[in-house]
Amino acid sequence: MQCYTELTPPTAVTHSLNLPFVSASANNLIVAKTSLLQIFITKTTSIEVESKRESSKQNDKWDPTLDDDGLEASFIGADTLLRPDRARRTKLVLVAEYTLAGTITSLARIKTLTSKSGGEALLVGFRDAKLSLVEWDPDRPGISTISIHYYEQDELQRSPWAPSLKECVNYLIADPGSRCAALKFGGRNLAIIPFKQDDEDVNMDDWDEEIDGPRPADKVVSRTTNGADGKETPYASSFVLRLATLDPNLINPIHLAFLYEYREPTFGILSSTQMPAASLLFERRDHLTYMVFTLDLQQRASTTILSVTGLPFDLFEVVPLPAPVGGALLVGTNELIHIDQAGKPNGVAVNVYARQCTSFGLVDQSDLGLRLEGSKTAQLSIQSGEMILFLQTGELAILSFHMDGRSVSGLSIRRVSAEVGGSIIPARVSTVCHLGQNTLFVGSECADSMVLGWSRKSNQISRRKARVDIIEDVDDISLDDLDDEDDDGDDDLYGGGPSITPSAINGITKSDALNSKAGDYLFQIHDSLLNIAPIVNITFGNARYFTNDEEKVDSEGVTGDLELVAAVGRQRGGALAVLHRNIQPKVVGRFEFPEARGIWTMSAKRPTEKGLEIKKEKTATSGDYAIDAQYDRLMIVSKALVDGTETSDVYALTSASFEALTGTEFEPAAGSTIEAGTLGNGMRVIQVLKSEVRSYDGSKYSPFRSLSSHLFQSVFNLVGRGELLTANLFVDIQFLGCVYFLGAIWQHIMSYSINERVYQPNPCPCRVIAATLVLIYALPDLSKAAYVAEGLCFVPPVLSAAYAARRSAARETITELIVADLGDETSKSPYLIVSSGFVSKPNSPSALSSTLQFLKIYNPHLAQNPEVSALETTDGIPVDRVEPMRAIPNLGGYSTVFLPGGSPSFVMKNAKSTPKVLSLQGLGVRGMSSFHTEGCDRGFIYTDINGLARVSQLPPDTTFAELGLSLQKIGLGEDVHGVAYHPPTECYIAATSNRAEFELPKEEDNHHPQWAKEQITFKPTMEQSHLKLINPVNWSVIHEVELAPYEVIMCIKTLSLEISEITNDRRQLIAVGTGISKGEDLAIKGRIHVYDVVTVVPEPDRPETNKRLKLIAKEEIARGAITCISEIGTQGFMLVSQGQKCMVRGLKEDGTLLPVAFMDLNCYVTSIKELRGTGICVFSDAIKGVWVAGYTEEPYKMMLFGKSAKNMEIMEADLLPDRNELYIVAADSDCNLHIMQFDPERERLLT
Repeated sequence: MQCYTELTPPTAVTHSLNLPFVSASANNLIVAKTSLLQIFITKTTSIEVESKRESSKQNDKWDPTLDDDGLEASFIGADTLLRPDRARRTKLVLVAEYTLAGTITSLARIKTLTSKSGGEALLVGFRDAKLSLVEWDPDRPGISTISIHYYEQDELQRSPWAPSLKECVNYLIADPGSRCAALKFGGRNLAIIPFKQDDEDVNMDDWDEEIDGPRPADKVVSRTTNGADGKETPYASSFVLRLATLDPNLINPIHLAFLYEYREPTFGILSSTQMPAASLLFERRDHLTYMVFTLDLQQRASTTILSVTGLPFDLFEVVPLPAPVGGALLVGTNELIHIDQAGKPNGVAVNVYARQCTSFGLVDQSDLGLRLEGSKTAQLSIQSGEMILFLQTGELAILSFHMDGRSVSGLSIRRVSAEVGGSIIPARVSTVCHLGQNTLFVGSECADSMVLGWSRKSNQISRRKARVDIIEDVDDISLDDLDDEDDDGDDDLYGGGPSITPSAINGITKSDALNSKAGDYLFQIHDSLLNIAPIVNITFGNARYFTNDEEKVDSEGVTGDLELVAAVGRQRGGALAVLHRNIQPKVVGRFEFPEARGIWTMSAKRPTEKGLEIKKEKTATSGDYAIDAQYDRLMIVSKALVDGTETSDVYALTSASFEALTGTEFEPAAGSTIEAGTLGNGMRVIQVLKSEVRSYDGSKYSPFRSLSSHLFQSVFNLVGRGELLTANLFVDIQFLGCVYFLGAIWQHIMSYSINERVYQPNPCPCRVIAATLVLIYALPDLSKAAYVAEGLCFVPPVLSAAYAARRSAARETITELIVADLGDETSKSPYLIVSSGFVSKPNSPSALSSTLQFLKIYNPHLAQNPEVSALETTDGIPVDRVEPMRAIPNLGGYSTVFLPGGSPSFVMKNAKSTPKVLSLQGLGVRGMSSFHTEGCDRGFIYTDINGLARVSQLPPDTTFAELGLSLQKIGLGEDVHGVAYHPPTECYIAATSNRAEFELPKEEDNHHPQWAKEQITFKPTMEQSHLKLINPVNWSVIHEVELAPYEVIMCIKTLSLEISEITNDRRQLIAVGTGISKGEDLAIKGRIHVYDVVTVVPEPDRPETNKRLKLIAKEEIARGAITCISEIGTQGFMLVSQGQKCMVRGLKEDGTLLPVAFMDLNCYVTSIKELRGTGICVFSDAIKGVWVAGYTEEPYKMMLFGKSAKNMEIMEADLLPDRNELYIVAADSDCNLHIMQFDPERERLLT
């Protein structure tokens, strides 16, 4: 009962950090997703930007029959001389990820004196006042914990009235010079951890014993936590400071941060002696104080440097600024204030409320109308100090500093227009960090996290035109790179002539560059991290929907019964996430092929003419001679006939099918094919039979050269004795393919070209002896293995040459092994895959023989139907040979490995994920191969145990590797509050909302006559709700219902309700519960809407729009919002939670909802679930916990059965019946699961 697994790993990014972690020269991005820590590296790629020339070609009609052989495209035309437009993009590549025991609240980079990798260390802060200092260990490789520091002891929480750690915001900050780190925890506690550096002040190298006395000895701390353990550590003993000891006025700390450009560790803190409150603005106005303290780590003391008082009450963050600006930026909800190192303030007001809430001197830019709540800042330019602001809505703004020498004389802020990427971020940002030149990582908890890049567009002049052929992305030259020269001092004095400076080259002066328009920046998305958080609501729907009958027939057997649809994201990042456990392929063609046992497709090329290179993708100039763009032309099929005869046939591939190829010297009666492929850059077709190897010309299909049966038998015998014979059969043998030999000693032989940066450029054959010994050879020397590793059958976490298995170690049955590339176009890397579920990644930064290790990767995938074997056939013919794993270089953009058999699966990975195993929907697979033709781009063909052959593709607009599930994300561009499925019409109904301006009601309330006189231009916003009817055939919105102003949808559900009291007919209807809020001074009301989905006449050219939402009933509740709705009983009634009551209501024929029973509840009901048909239901309360109640129909009555023993903040609860016992699972606000048991003999639930 208490075993569970998560649906997906965490996807919401909460924190991020950039530092050299895995090595001294690395550029690593550390991403925290609550409890998941991911380590990325950045990779710069060059992509081709679609030009006007190419787009015009796509719009023109083109007949492929006019150029069957691609010969016309082979002639070099005028467009060859035009270089395609290209741009650089920064991509993320995952190095490793780790699941930590705790919720990450902060990340900080620490530069230690020494580290195992040569890079910097990472300090991780957790919610329960714990810190962990970790570094990268290249020998493992992986993260290694240096120390753990915890500050949750009772002696640190002495004050009886102090808030608990749970109620406080605990966060970590670090000194820019890595001299110390500070953890703010509890109400007013600050833990300081000093770190040893080469700085003379820290090591006291300037200590004068004649003046200062004897040098104090270093204290030896014996504790193993929060200090040293006797060994040399990169940190000193930590200590805790009470903020009141720094200054008595630090009663209510708001935020603090370490500052730049100070000799000693120095931090600025924003605090007040009174708690800030907007409701007490007239009494507590401008009462915040900004103070700067410097720390003496040796004496554990502090000194106040400066103090600025009378700051606005709504400031909430201190942002330290490096040179040349320096000082700190104080961010408030209505203003921005900069305070330099001398305490001089400069500020700017960003909306009209700034003048109402503060008397502080601010530059008026209230016409911008910005809301800075929840905003994030980052630096755009080091030279000019310009900063970018990410507003709560995701919009961008740029903050500029007006410099007077080294002093800031003023601030100005401007919005970024949508035309240059000002609205490119869809939702609120949770973290921002630098990745490199002109790139930022923007993390979000509400939408996909993104790598944001920018460039500066400028005028083209003659001096820049001379650099066109040198600089690749000429239109995107950054002013930051050209702004390094200082002004001439004589020009400042005497007003020199018009000299040409790098900034003046672009048509603007250097001063203009500091205060340029926002349009100068052009923002683009370089990369993104998938996010399906927060998941607000889920529902299940029928996964079988098709556009026509032909698609329905083709997809039969490869489509699941149900799909999970979740309402995810917020703001413009709101979407529906459609999840499938298995890959449901898009079937292009379906054929009867019962005799097929093995399939091999290949791209056999025609001989190329001299002077034509084989390099790039298929273009106007490469035509038929491009390798990657070359379509598959041949298919060899190994067959098993009814009489037991084994043959092999060759077929010619068409657009989405295949035809038998006759009139060639290919011999079907030669026997079954073991393996087939191409050599010589696709010029030779190789067929491996049981007794011989045959080579065919790629164009004539006539025998080119073959091994005799006797010679091949000699090779096989040598292999069986553990030797390998290399015969110079072909002039250019670069790839032998995956040829599997079945023998007593040799299980498999394969050749794999190892990446040059990992080992060496020579191909290395890998073999496994008796499934225990792995040997790797460096060609051409096969006399001695370059690498030997024992213990593969024990499947250790790290397999290396030095591994020694324990006697008690369990053995695994290793049946198959393959080494193949996994990844996508951005990043590919070799992996060793063993059929027992062992997926490992080779890691070797130096010599192969001494440091090569295979790291086992966690794989939770289990075979779904192990009892069903691909050896079974419909005609009962047994087959002795089992198809091996198949590596596919390009399957829909993925480099993947396919696992045939009774549980067919793909091993998939992209640049931002670890390898995942995903099952293929359907029956067992006998044979499979890639299928790349004009009608099936980068697809695959396979035959199942029922004898059906399918030409398929991966489903479009779907991701697989990041979650380990098939995910299709349908963006709605609004907040999504819930989703429901309507089975009769097979449609989804989504409850969404966007922000609309809010006005106080002026006619309904006589107690507030002043509301009618209110005249404001900058109005607050409130949610405006909509109901959207979505057709899953193309996931388009076919009907939308807008609710009344101030009405917010709280819940939505499909219920089977009784629609007639006379006939007792029932129908699936959509019940919607809403809350009507017209301000905090008026009581909230509720409303129940009941809709039906009806059939109407569709719109022209849109047959999917033949359905509409029809209102059946509407009931307004005077007190309380409708927070939850559920079915109840057996008569088609609904159970509604309205305010602090729950009522059972029935739908009458006149459209009203008649209440028949009720029960009083406590505070706020977050969920209601009923055990269908029994009347037993469970309520979860946001404060009081879990209640169990019952409902009877004769008479209509509700009664309380039991409740939880203590108060808990329960967000969701459900019932788990198990035979005669009833369990309850509840999730609280801290993301904990509680399993309770309901016992009628007790008054309270057992936990």
